[in-house]
Amino acid sequence: MACSAILVLDLKGRVLLARDYRGDVPLKQADRFIQKVQELEDSNGLTPVIYDEGVSYLYVQYSNLYLLAMCRSNVNAAAILVFLHRILDVFKHYFTELEEESLRDNFVIAYELLDEVMDFGYPQFTEANILSEFIKTDAHKMEVQARPPMAVTNAVSWRSEGIKYKKNEVFLDVVESVNLLVNSNGSVARSEVVGALKMRTYLSGMPECKLGLNDKVLFETQGRGGKGKAVDLEDMKFHQCVRLTRFENDRTISFIPPDGAFDLMTYRLSQNVKPLIWVECMVERHSRSRTEYLVKARSQFKERSSATNVEISLPLPPDAIEPTVRTSQGTAAYAPEKEALVWKIRNFPGGKEFLLRCKFGLPSVQAEEEAVGRMPPIRVNYEIPYFTVSGIQVRYLKVIEKSGYQALPWVRYITTAGEYEIRMA
Repeated sequence: MACSAILVLDLKGRVLLARDYRGDVPLKQADRFIQKVQELEDSNGLTPVIYDEGVSYLYVQYSNLYLLAMCRSNVNAAAILVFLHRILDVFKHYFTELEEESLRDNFVIAYELLDEVMDFGYPQFTEANILSEFIKTDAHKMEVQARPPMAVTNAVSWRSEGIKYKKNEVFLDVVESVNLLVNSNGSVARSEVVGALKMRTYLSGMPECKLGLNDKVLFETQGRGGKGKAVDLEDMKFHQCVRLTRFENDRTISFIPPDGAFDLMTYRLSQNVKPLIWVECMVERHSRSRTEYLVKARSQFKERSSATNVEISLPLPPDAIEPTVRTSQGTAAYAPEKEALVWKIRNFPGGKEFLLRCKFGLPSVQAEEEAVGRMPPIRVNYEIPYFTVSGIQVRYLKVIEKSGYQALPWVRYITTAGEYEIRMA
């Protein structure tokens, strides 16, 4: 997937930076790229990949710049686009604000970075923390010329050597977002769970971590299909530190973690999810100018759990007049900028039901039929600590380091609302 050249252009097509890696695409082809972009913009057919006369143009627009890759060979377009985004991340790490002016002020650093992230058209390493150890800005001048960090020359490009902490700790958050769409008749139109294993590691040296989950595939291969609850995870995506061959062989998640915060893994479950917080809204139209909402909010999870920071957004007509509200729990306020009544409940225990009654006026000239079928859905936000919808469990989290220190692993489970919408009748 060799890339011929990387260029940075302004919005008018002027070349600010250009690095020719292979010499098989003339840099003046950038003019052709701008012409094609203008043509496609006029026809509303703009795409991130443009092919013209044997040259592939792959680009990302950021602020007032185009970051452009020109390729003569048949490349993996997705990989090149990911690489361009990584270059943007590196530039932002160095220059804070990436725009034409900051790039002009840092030409030398920018060219050094382009030399390091790609060699003869092949992407190398794009970890900003590692690059900053041997490509220094004026604010971080090197007092002694040091050798390149080991992370550049070995397989662990995401972690530096020599990291030390007084207290070695690992924090693992299992965060699940529930995406739900419920029709006005109460039937679930769409439901899925999107999960992520978010880690923060403060570990000395080069530790090896091993993580075990209640994975259905693992349990079946071990002949433990009927023992305990197992979860069938789909669309699993791992951080680059995970040894994929090890996972494919025995389903063990083994890795040398980066320092600090990162997402170890994301997954998805397309199982039928029962709405954790159910909201019913009955609309009573006493006349053309007076309407009343009776809203019931019910938690449908076990009593030992509680939802926190619950926010229910109830849409009101844009011309609603002086809404008056009573609630059995929490507070509610009219938010005219959202055209909604926002009901906030700080703590919502499982198996409970709370009520809200709202009265508001409408201009008397408005016909009832005009409002029917136009209301946006009810939106719900919440967070349930110590709870997961899927039932995923961390069976163990081990940290092994050659110095033999004992690390403290902390695991936390959280369920939040993603795109959680209930259509009104």
